[in-house]
Amino acid sequence: MVVQGSADARDARAGVQLEPFLHQVGGHMSVMKYDEHTVCKPLISREQRFYESLPLAMKRFTPQYKGTITVQLWKDSQGHLSLVANPLKENQEPFKVSAESAAAVALWQTLQQSTSGSGSARILAQLARSPRESRSPAKAPLRPESHLNAQVSSLVEDANGNQVEKKSCNPWGLHCHQAHLTRLRSEFPENKRHRFLLLENVVSQYTHPCILDLKMGTRQHGDDASEEKKARHMKKCAQSTSARLGVRICGMQVYQTDKKHFLCKDKYYGRKLSVEGFRQALYQFLHNGTHLRTELLEPILRQLQALLSVIRSQSSYRFYSSSLLIIYDGQEPLERTSGSLHPQEVPQVAHGSSPGGLAKVDIRMIDFAHTTYKGSWNEHTTYDGPDPGYIFGLENLIGILQDIQEGQ
Repeated sequence: MVVQGSADARDARAGVQLEPFLHQVGGHMSVMKYDEHTVCKPLISREQRFYESLPLAMKRFTPQYKGTITVQLWKDSQGHLSLVANPLKENQEPFKVSAESAAAVALWQTLQQSTSGSGSARILAQLARSPRESRSPAKAPLRPESHLNAQVSSLVEDANGNQVEKKSCNPWGLHCHQAHLTRLRSEFPENKRHRFLLLENVVSQYTHPCILDLKMGTRQHGDDASEEKKARHMKKCAQSTSARLGVRICGMQVYQTDKKHFLCKDKYYGRKLSVEGFRQALYQFLHNGTHLRTELLEPILRQLQALLSVIRSQSSYRFYSSSLLIIYDGQEPLERTSGSLHPQEVPQVAHGSSPGGLAKVDIRMIDFAHTTYKGSWNEHTTYDGPDPGYIFGLENLIGILQDIQEGQ
């Protein structure tokens, strides 16, 4: 039962204020930070059922599922919008906000201070454009290349057109967060409760997380897609590397050690890439501005080969519109930067690390809102054998990375 009015406001203040996730590089649904080791996203029943029935062999390659939580949209006395979650029962300790995350929240509140004024609109427009706006020649979409430094600062314009340094998060993540809050504000009453999925924050263990978001497979629409949506997704696949390689780039951030910031690219950039452009983008993802991180190729390839073996063994699964994340740390080990050890001699012990002490890398499948499999609830279509489109994409990804490893 939801208590209305002031009691509801008191309940909101007692909850956990969700923060924009600083390292969201792709997708269209906002991912929020719950605590240092947990992120959350709006619940979709099909995705929840996937996590609850996940085959043991696949758990290594997906974020840990931590259950669900209730969230509500809340407005403070100054008109700032936020999403507030009821803490997990087993997590009753006071919630601590990191300095970096507090800066992201402060920026978001700055953007909302005049919801109808030009200041907020101009700052937000500098950081991100919605896909609908991008269709107008006068309004450019989110630039295919943007920069975000390690302290997460960037230059944006104030209401007078002056450039001011603001604490920020990845421009794409801010775009998704703004769109989500706007949608909730327009479609739902303020006190309505929403359910979110709680998932492991895979990047929390990295100092400067370099992230590549790859849309996998030759088909992106789910079985329940309308004819209009089906045609739209088929066109995107046909005009991108999805059709030719079974994989395309949906977002990327890679730490540049020479400039001390992240280089960020978005899904519009990925859609326009040719096969050769895709190869060059993979190379760039592994390049830190001064040299190619060759020590990462072996652990990435080992994990991709292991994932390929797992996918081949999963009969009936179709991972339509799901993504694959490749994550590594842009902060190199001191041993490597000092030149005292070769990359393969640097000890790394953690989840995702490869045998033989190779550099730590995480390979994770995400986004299962359109995943279907035999036995899933209310499914009208059942497939035999493993997902051919996903396998095709993995095989091509592995082949291109092997070419890079061999210097081709």
